[in-house]
Amino acid sequence: MTVRLNSAFGAMNRRSFLATVAAGATVAALPRQLFAADKPTLVTSIRSLSNPYHAVWKTGAEAFAQSVGLDHVTLVSEGNSEKGIADIKAMLAKTGGNMVLNSDPNDTPDARPIVEACAKAGAYVVTQWNKPDDLHPKDFNPYYVSHIEFDGISSGKQISDILFKTMGGKGGIIALGGQISNTAAIERKKGLEDALAANSDIKLLDFQVANWKSSEAYDLTSNLLTRFGDDVKGIWAANDDMGTGALEALRAENLAGQVPVVGVDGIKAAVDAVRKGEFACTVTSDPFWQGGMGLAIGLAALQKKFDPAKEPGDHREFYGKAVLIAKDNVEEYYKNNIDSHPTLDWSDLWGRVTGAIRT
Repeated sequence: MTVRLNSAFGAMNRRSFLATVAAGATVAALPRQLFAADKPTLVTSIRSLSNPYHAVWKTGAEAFAQSVGLDHVTLVSEGNSEKGIADIKAMLAKTGGNMVLNSDPNDTPDARPIVEACAKAGAYVVTQWNKPDDLHPKDFNPYYVSHIEFDGISSGKQISDILFKTMGGKGGIIALGGQISNTAAIERKKGLEDALAANSDIKLLDFQVANWKSSEAYDLTSNLLTRFGDDVKGIWAANDDMGTGALEALRAENLAGQVPVVGVDGIKAAVDAVRKGEFACTVTSDPFWQGGMGLAIGLAALQKKFDPAKEPGDHREFYGKAVLIAKDNVEEYYKNNIDSHPTLDWSDLWGRVTGAIRT
């Protein structure tokens, strides 16, 4: 089951207030039989199913839910923080707190009210990607179980280095960033900046924010290609959805395959582009794993299979394993991850931990 939240993000004016109320009403209208009193409900909160990355996340969540025989609900905020938070609170009320939440907060500040609401209701929560630096799972034992990220600085620099190498080590690039206050966007941009500092023959022609969206990336790239023309020798994108939007703009100018593109997420369209030589690379955090494992960790804590308060720091706030997809391994990756989803051991809670998040 998916709950879509469809109004635009904005200040709490009359329109957004009514939309926020409607979001809670949507959850309240879900059938009561969905929530078995003796079993926890598994809940996923993500931004948008129009984003291929989050669509795969949902698939992983559903695979885990099916493996343990529990009900699963997907909440979709469509980028509206107010509605996303309201929808979670409504679900907490609906389940009486007997739930596990795996949340990718729409924006960094959203994590705090989400965690506080879960802790107050006695629900177990795992957050991914976005949280303030002063918000820690250990401060909300046992309910705030873990926070998972993937090293955005490393990924941003890695795709930059491959882009620059593909360009022959010189030339101009345009760059497309995610939401300004989003942790992943900030870190990946920092990785780009580090790579630029180490490559003086690469010139950043312009950096524009496309808010993770392919449509915005298409429009921005079209304008930047008109503005800079042949000076554009490469395109850096903070995620694959924007990268594929940029690729469509290149195709419109018959430049696909001539101007390399890089991104992050490992969505099918990007992997296909790597196979065709239109993307130089992408990096995946494996959203299928994220969707299932966030719920698996939270459920194991709820079922007292481990005590979060007794776990080491690198089980509470940790970096997960990211995988580079480039020309040399794209066919193998496609076979094992695109043609079919791998069979994962959902009991291997910490198998992809690469280290504690830097503070």
